[in-house]
Formats: sequence, structure tokens, C-alpha cells
Amino acid sequence: MSLYRNTIWFLKGIQEYTKSGYEAAAKHFVASDLEMNLSGRSFIITGANSGIGKSTAQEIAKRGGTVHLVCRNKSRAEEARKDIVEQSKNENIHVHIVDMSSPRQVWDFARTFSQNHSVNVLINNAGCMVNQRELTDDGLEKNFATNTLGTFILTTALIPALKKSQDPRVVTVSSGGMLVQRLDVEDLQFEKVSFDGTMAYAQNKRQQVVMTKQWAAEHKEIHFSSMHPGWADTPAVQASMPDFHAKMQNRLRTEAQGADTVVWLAISEAASRQPSGLFFQDRKAVSTHLPLAFSRSTSAEEMKLMSSLEQLAEKFKE
Repeated sequence: MSLYRNTIWFLKGIQEYTKSGYEAAAKHFVASDLEMNLSGRSFIITGANSGIGKSTAQEIAKRGGTVHLVCRNKSRAEEARKDIVEQSKNENIHVHIVDMSSPRQVWDFARTFSQNHSVNVLINNAGCMVNQRELTDDGLEKNFATNTLGTFILTTALIPALKKSQDPRVVTVSSGGMLVQRLDVEDLQFEKVSFDGTMAYAQNKRQQVVMTKQWAAEHKEIHFSSMHPGWADTPAVQASMPDFHAKMQNRLRTEAQGADTVVWLAISEAASRQPSGLFFQDRKAVSTHLPLAFSRSTSAEEMKLMSSLEQLAEKFKE
């Protein structure tokens, strides 16, 4: 089954996820969707010092939004801020240093932020793909800690602040790679099977899609969405998938093309008219499963994921 899923997914990817896939889809975009004045609106973007996160921050800053860059590395974050301010002429760009793989740091940031700032839109973009099984200082598998638990804690902790704001949204940058994985709630941290970084990442991205759907059902006041940016030429792809990058280099999307749907979901009125909880690719809601791939989970499994994450998150709350 995994061979079938991987084959179908790769063929779909060549057609849809590449630069040419973006260009074909873009013929149907409505240009005015992104003609927005965002002054007075506040955006948190994780992993915003490079790649899709930085490109998203630039687009929002250009339109006058207040942008909070949540990054792990201080010097890279300050460098990114400088670039964004120079290009956008918008000084309302703020840096927060947080390691998304550290649950305590994420809780602390969310608490402090909520006390001092308002937030209209949270963009969960930070992610990692570590190819060897590596544990954080808290004993958590690093991909899971960053991609799943960090995203879960930050979103959950900011929901009260989001509910106080106008037109609140949460956009989670997932990946089409999740299509090759069925949700596995029995082994969230790859303790029972041999570790494969690419599969762990894909499983985390499946978890993000499920989380988005569950949050949307529970918190009707907030518009939730997850999305696939396509195959973009980012520093993260170069570092974590060097073979894939070398083979596909000329077909990869630019960072701006990868960020386009993130920006659209975060700011456009057209996106807010879509039902909450869906998964998007190139400004369109798409299926979260490949045909005949048997990757659907039960509602009991999805609820178990949420309760497992809740219990784990609580352990690090104080």
C-alpha cells in the first residue's frame, strides 16, 4: 500500500506541486483577493526567518500588517527583520526567540504574548525534518516536538487571544507529503518501528491536518485552515532533502509561489468564506486523501490524537 501511495503521490506531485503546477493554477487566481490594507491587523508567523515563512512575512508587511516573527535563531531572525523592514518600509516587525521543539518555551511565549499584544492571525509555519531519530532535552522525538506538539501548544494557548480579535484565523503550513501516511495514534514518536525522517515528517503533517479539522469543529469563532505549499526551493528542502532537491531543482517553485496560498488564507476575504477546517493547495480546497489509498482515520482515532496531545502539553505547562 505504501508503494502505491508513494507512486501515485509522486506522479501527482510532478503535475501539481512543481513550478509548472503553480503556473497552471495561477491562471485562475483572482488578483484582487490580495489587494488588502492590513494596517491594524496583527500576525504571528513561526519559522519566519527564511523560506516560506519569511516570504509570507514580507507580503503581509508590504500591506501594512504588524508582523511577529517567531524564530529559534536570534541573529538570523534579526537579519530577516532587517530585510523585511527594508523591502516593505514597515517598521512594525517584531522578533521573538522561541524554540518550537521546547514545549515550555512555547507555553511561556504564548502566555507573555497574550498579556502584551493582540493577535488576528496565527501562521504555524515552523517545521523540521531530522533524518536520524533525535531526542530533545525533554525526551521528545524532535520532528514530533517541533511539527506537532509545538504547533498544538502554540495554537491551543493562543485560542483565547484569537477569539477576542476581529476575523481571527489560524493557518497551518502542512505538506502534500501527508497523503502517503495514515494517522498512527499508537506510535506518535516512532518508538515502535524503525525510524525514517521523511515518514516521520509526513506523519506529523497528517497530524496537523487532523488537528486543524478538530479545532475547526470545536472553535467556530476562528477560521482554521491547513495547506500544502507545493515543492518549493527553500533552505529547509535543500538541507533536509538534498537528493530530492538536486533531482528536482529546476522544477521547484520559488519561495513566493510556495507562500502564495499561505498569504491568501491569512488575509483574503475569499478564504474566510470557505468552510473552516479544510486543506488547501493553490487557493483551492483539496482532498486530504489519495484515491483508494486507505488512509482515512476514524473519528475515535482523531479524538485520541487530540487527547494524547492535550495530556502531553499539560505536562509542560507550568
